[in-house]
Amino acid sequence: MSPVSGRMQIPGLLGWLLVSFVASGIGTVASVQARAFYSQLAQPEWAPPGGLFGPVWATLYALMGIASLAGVALWRISSQPAGFGFFLAAAWRHALWSWLFFAWHSGLRALVDMSVLWVLILATLVYVWRVRPLADALLFPYLLGVIFAWGLNYPLWQLNPQIL
Repeated sequence: MSPVSGRMQIPGLLGWLLVSFVASGIGTVASVQARAFYSQLAQPEWAPPGGLFGPVWATLYALMGIASLAGVALWRISSQPAGFGFFLAAAWRHALWSWLFFAWHSGLRALVDMSVLWVLILATLVYVWRVRPLADALLFPYLLGVIFAWGLNYPLWQLNPQIL
């Protein structure tokens, strides 16, 4: 099959941005009280301020949406929808994490979810690399953000057993 045409790229990009931001919105619903909840937790010394998370994750979700256009290209070029599926699963696992951590206060389940998310992002990166290495450059900050979040989730869970 041929690469995605220029005419297909704009609707594809808009569609994938929509998927990214819908998943983000679902997570945001769970995070309405996140700043207050986060501020009451015992935190490691290196923990960032709660107000930093919203803008950072919005940026990472935007990069993820832009990079996901390569997922559309992957599907059309190689007829292998696995990369596409990994991307969708990662977006929804990330939304689930917000519910596990902020709404349901389950630090361990959130940590396990974040571990699965990390694997899904790596799998997505492998598939995307085959089609558009530049898209990997856009997804890589997302992977780093999830690694950082995992590294923060663990001590928060350990430091707050009565809450998480």
